Amino acid sequence: MKRIINYIMAGTFVAASALLASCSEDYLNTSPSESVESENAVGTVTNAYNTLNGVAKCMTTQQAPYGQGYSGENAIYRIYESMPSQNYNYNRYAAGWAQVHNQMLHTDNTRKYDSYAWAYYYQVITGANGIIETIDKATGDEKQKKFIKAAALTFRAYSYEKLIRYYCYRWQDSNNGATRGMPLRLDTSNGDLKISTLAETYAQIYKDCEEAVKLFTESGVKRNEAEVWIPTANVAHAVHARAALNKQDYATALAQAKLAEEGYPMVSGADYAAGFYKPSSEWLLGSYGSDKEQNWYWAFGVQDACNGYYANNTDCGAGTIGHELITRIPNNDARKQMFITADKFRNIDITNKDQVNQTYGILGMGDDNVYAQADSIVKAHSLPGLEAPYQAGVFYLDGQMKFWTTAQPGVCYVPFIRTSEMKLIEAEANYFLGNEAAAQQALVDLNAGTGRNESYTCTKTGKDLFNEIKDYREVELWGEGFGWSDYKRWNLPIVRKTFAQGGNAHPAVAVTINPDEVNKWTWVIPQNEKDFNGALTDEKL
Repeated sequence: MKRIINYIMAGTFVAASALLASCSEDYLNTSPSESVESENAVGTVTNAYNTLNGVAKCMTTQQAPYGQGYSGENAIYRIYESMPSQNYNYNRYAAGWAQVHNQMLHTDNTRKYDSYAWAYYYQVITGANGIIETIDKATGDEKQKKFIKAAALTFRAYSYEKLIRYYCYRWQDSNNGATRGMPLRLDTSNGDLKISTLAETYAQIYKDCEEAVKLFTESGVKRNEAEVWIPTANVAHAVHARAALNKQDYATALAQAKLAEEGYPMVSGADYAAGFYKPSSEWLLGSYGSDKEQNWYWAFGVQDACNGYYANNTDCGAGTIGHELITRIPNNDARKQMFITADKFRNIDITNKDQVNQTYGILGMGDDNVYAQADSIVKAHSLPGLEAPYQAGVFYLDGQMKFWTTAQPGVCYVPFIRTSEMKLIEAEANYFLGNEAAAQQALVDLNAGTGRNESYTCTKTGKDLFNEIKDYREVELWGEGFGWSDYKRWNLPIVRKTFAQGGNAHPAVAVTINPDEVNKWTWVIPQNEKDFNGALTDEKL
């Protein structure tokens, strides 16, 4: 197992450079090369930028030792966030994936589900460290060097912020940060390293973000806006805001979220309803998604797009939103229009087994009229110029039409950070700071101000206001990598219900998972890492 960890982590900088050999000029703007030694990868500003692109590429390509589907953020979204969350269902596969849905593997440190996020994010960190460690010696424009270093620092902070979600206790369970954090690898050395506290890990994230913003500002260099996969100062502010929100440092979260929003306006409700498959004005950071760089069956859109391979060729669908959640959202909301919800049918009884299968949620298996209505709803929401959704002819109640592909089997851009998330951080931070009027206004800005729901108003206070923020965060960011970690941060139980109970979850995953269970929702340190890092000798970790 140590060999695998050495391959993924210690050799990452060389591996990131070697990625240049298989990436097109559109993505990396570089000439192919069979391999690049780490000491030469950042010899010039041009090479350094190419290597930065290679680090970005790690976030969407397969990590070979883990097998199919383990492709950076794709796997993180699916395995660590959507499946174990309350409001994402994949009922056709639910029984087979029940251990992941029900958080049954958090303390099994020999399983790939436990080790994947650790190995993947340290791969990104090691690639970023290689740039940070050598960029000052590179030849070329000093302003470009500052920009590249700032972007690498942002990638490192992004990765540590994700790692603490999965491998560390909630801040409120940490004794003010005294519990374990992460091993803080800040250079390309790969020897034994003691683990830092959670407070020290947060401090490093803050420091990296602050230094990145300083360097971005000093550089004066602007990202080519087509290169949405390259970090900017806005991205650094956004990562800082995310970390502060999780740390319950609400004043910092609020300030950083506002800075992250600058220059990236939220899209209109109509543009939101046009689907997610290419960058918009509010994408601060996302993946590369052209068909010139096919990820084939490892791509996000294969399973997660309504017109991707699974939805168009199998009876699996492409995921459904929690029925109780989406029912609470007004029918005129642009986001609700992206789901096959009951309000769109002329008449439907979701407790009728002929109209809605009570185990899987498949529509119209015994009722041709309901099936025809579902087919009509899907066709009415097809997007011009894109392949039609759900061509397999299997429709699920509350099935999504949010994520789309531009080419088969799953080509699409994937959002990592959007302005709307920052606006929701504003709302949540203001709520916990006691600024209820400002929290209400943030929701109004998001919902009515963008036309997602032009008639939206908010006068709720207290717990009702928190629940409103919670609902709109879940709907706005559904499927984008927050479903599980938000509930962990909120210290709320996951409660899934079957159709008979008023929900839409498969019986195998219709469970309640309380915040204090499954190691406080914390993945344990992988055995692979203990084998690799001799400083981790505490068996309780």
